[in-house]
Amino acid sequence: MTIFVFICKLYPMFMCLPYATKALPNEYRIIAEELFPSDGFPEGKGPSVEAAIAFSEILGIGEEYSRLWDAQKSNHTAGEFLDHFQNNLDLLIQKTWVEKADEIRKERLLDQVPPFIIRLEKEDYPGALEEFGAILEELAYLFFGVQSQKVDFAEYALRIDTQMGLFWWYGGQLSGARGAPWVKSADQGVLQAMLLLGICYLTNF
Repeated sequence: MTIFVFICKLYPMFMCLPYATKALPNEYRIIAEELFPSDGFPEGKGPSVEAAIAFSEILGIGEEYSRLWDAQKSNHTAGEFLDHFQNNLDLLIQKTWVEKADEIRKERLLDQVPPFIIRLEKEDYPGALEEFGAILEELAYLFFGVQSQKVDFAEYALRIDTQMGLFWWYGGQLSGARGAPWVKSADQGVLQAMLLLGICYLTNF
């Protein structure tokens, strides 16, 4: 066992980003690494809106994502869309089957959603990005149990469904980005684009 794999086994899958990226199919890796490079961003750099748009295509939500992004840029209100997203996410969480011992995690996750929506409505995108990463980490656990905390989770999810695997890879990047320099220095529009990827996917899940 390599030192890297040993360390990864001590932490949730979401912290093992280089290994997760290696699991991506070659035909998607270039687009994925334009969004989140496996070796991290150079100083002063971060993801781009263009990379988010390209990634939305391989997630299978390109048309909806572009429509929503254009609406956001035009200052159209997103209230109805966020209501739909929150209802969808609540249903996803409620429908997950968990052991009785994990029911409290389920309730806590449901309680995390309204504060996240409030941050979005207040356009606190750095705070929302951090909360969304935590929500996705917990959601992965509810869906997949301890498998979501294993080093080969990305590969496992990709074997089930490629687009779903790509989504959980993206979720891992958000979770691993907590406190990252690029989040602190990124343009608000970039952070909004990063959030919209996951929101759009879960709304259409």
